[in-house]
Amino acid sequence: MQLKTKVAIKRATGAFALIDSLRRHGVKHIFGYPGGAILPLYDELYRAEAEGGLKHILVRHEQGAAHAADGYARATGQVGVCFATSGPGATNLVTGIATAHMDSIPMVIITGQVPRPAIGTDAFQETDIYGITLPIVKHSYVVRDPRDMAKIVAEAFHIASTGRPGPVLVDVPKDVGLEEFDYLPVEAGAVRIPGYRPTVKGNPRQINQAIHLLKEASRPLLYVGGGAIAAAAHDEIKELAELFQIPVTTTLMGKGAFDENHPLSVKMLGMHGTAYANFAVTECDLLIAVGARFDDRVTGKLDEFAARAKVIHIDIDPAEVGKNRGPEVPIVGDVRQVLIDLLRRCRETGVSGNPGQTVAWLERIDGWKRDYPLVVPHYSEILSPQEVISELGIQAPDAYYTTDVGQHQMWSAQFLNNGPRRWISSAGLGTMGYGLPAAMGAKMALPQEQVICIAGDASIQMNIQELGTLAQYGINVKLVIVNNGWQGMVRQWQQAFYGERYSSSNMTVGMPDFVMLAQAYGVKGMLVSEPGELKGAIAEMLAHDGPVLMDAKVTRDENCYPMVVPGKSNAQMVGLPDRSKLELAELIYCPSCGAKNVSTNKFCPECGTKV
Repeated sequence: MQLKTKVAIKRATGAFALIDSLRRHGVKHIFGYPGGAILPLYDELYRAEAEGGLKHILVRHEQGAAHAADGYARATGQVGVCFATSGPGATNLVTGIATAHMDSIPMVIITGQVPRPAIGTDAFQETDIYGITLPIVKHSYVVRDPRDMAKIVAEAFHIASTGRPGPVLVDVPKDVGLEEFDYLPVEAGAVRIPGYRPTVKGNPRQINQAIHLLKEASRPLLYVGGGAIAAAAHDEIKELAELFQIPVTTTLMGKGAFDENHPLSVKMLGMHGTAYANFAVTECDLLIAVGARFDDRVTGKLDEFAARAKVIHIDIDPAEVGKNRGPEVPIVGDVRQVLIDLLRRCRETGVSGNPGQTVAWLERIDGWKRDYPLVVPHYSEILSPQEVISELGIQAPDAYYTTDVGQHQMWSAQFLNNGPRRWISSAGLGTMGYGLPAAMGAKMALPQEQVICIAGDASIQMNIQELGTLAQYGINVKLVIVNNGWQGMVRQWQQAFYGERYSSSNMTVGMPDFVMLAQAYGVKGMLVSEPGELKGAIAEMLAHDGPVLMDAKVTRDENCYPMVVPGKSNAQMVGLPDRSKLELAELIYCPSCGAKNVSTNKFCPECGTKV
């Protein structure tokens, strides 16, 4: 007869139950900012930190806490955790919660709340954060009884990290944190939630239908989104691409799921994607969407997106399959598990690609790569933003990169080649101010890795106060500000679509001296403005043992191209390079190794690739 293990029950507060439950779920770092309603939790956190194994990072603004937890989650695949008090503390988290929700990032958000008897009375710093965040969370709780605390925390972590990941809110009234009860722990993985069973395995019949379409296609294209990153499906995507010789394009969220130096890569597609990716999606006859949601920045004019193609759509969220584009073969399931089953079925039946069937397609794509390369401008007296970003990519190719939102984000997506989880950027919500706190979170999670934030001079000012957090904890993040004195993407749109009426987009008046500002926070500041300084300055920044802010002064009027004009198809891009001029200038960026100044009529001297 098997004896049941006796579980120790102890008297404890709701605050103890919450902190103990976080530790049992492997939480090492919490990003937050205290206040009156959440003080019982912070009091318990004080004791937990003294015991070791759990560290709280005091941010300078609650939005920074949410973005830091988000960056932590994106870099590791684990659940990020943040704290804020009631009222304004909780509402300051909203943008960060929405950012995580749009990009399917697993987070648990703990907010303080006024005591239970005061709820609904408009008490001091009372806000219905549960109601406010309903549209932007995967699930949410208000803890009414401290005896439910351990179960709720366990459910929150399970929901946040399974199926399509997302943020889960746990709102804790102050008196719930203070109340004592007989505490019974709930271990990670010990909960079962009735009715919550995300589909993991794909339907075998639909997988067989997908294989049939793969065998028949002569112009296939893999379209890979953030779901492939969440599912860690990069190895399976590579195997599938090589088995059937399928070119691969990624979304902004999917960057890193496929090696962009691979011959089958056509890099990012969409509004500021490569010309060859956008031409490929326009002409393909089979589109295999893997963890992607056909959003508007990818598709352009939806009814002309992959109009000649049959579609296989693989996604864990059934609500996304067919939402914007009806597929011939819908497959609901974890994308990695679906691809594992698909590849196993191919091996069992001996199915593989026909090299002769796709050779003309690959040659056509190679022609587009030659005719429409990504170009790094070089000027004699001023830096180009593309030059700054490409030099970063050359000197720190394996770094974790975070970005803010704007032109610098799109240039970074174009010129950086990232591994899985090493690209961290707000895609769906497009949140300015995201990059610096996200970099803090990534660096706290991975202290031995190089973490670099690329920001614009406008967006960095949204959360620049987090320089104080870098200084307090010695968080060794490198911050590079691509400084053109504008809200760059706003200016580009005003130039293109609003008759060059630059309304409220010029940032030169009132612009701080970023180097002095960094030094005021106790962070090393650097200024670079001339091409000859760039390489050495980046090397110095990367070698410094501590956080660094580099202010890179770049040309003011550079635009981000190519660009799909809103309302047009992906094939209708503006700003494509002039082939005749390219052949006369040493301005080409090698798509394979990142070497600069490669002529278009010869091989790259670094890696031998024909450019």
